[in-house]
Amino acid sequence: MGLSQQAISKIEQSDKVDDNTLEKVSKALGVNVEAIKNFSEQAIFNNINTFHDSSSLNDHSALFNYQCTFNPIDKLVGSLEENKRLQEANKKLYEELLKSEREKVVMLQKLLEEKK
Repeated sequence: MGLSQQAISKIEQSDKVDDNTLEKVSKALGVNVEAIKNFSEQAIFNNINTFHDSSSLNDHSALFNYQCTFNPIDKLVGSLEENKRLQEANKKLYEELLKSEREKVVMLQKLLEEKK
């Protein structure tokens, strides 16, 4: 929006926001202006805590119909698989580093023996 954090904070704390600013906020948040104007914390809690059949929702409740667009379990499983893959890659890198360090130790021991 091109505003400082202080300006945004001032907008958040104000009771009334002019239409031009409200339009900018709605575009930045990707929501309808009406959704901001009709926002209610109670409506959000009711929507989250209650299962609604979309055919029974009234006109304004569609503005607050926040349904997850992905399966959180799939995301969790995907994250765990990625974590396992990264652990295996780290293990290989560690083993290569350890091998390299052992080779250095052997070379240094040979150099020391030659100098004796």
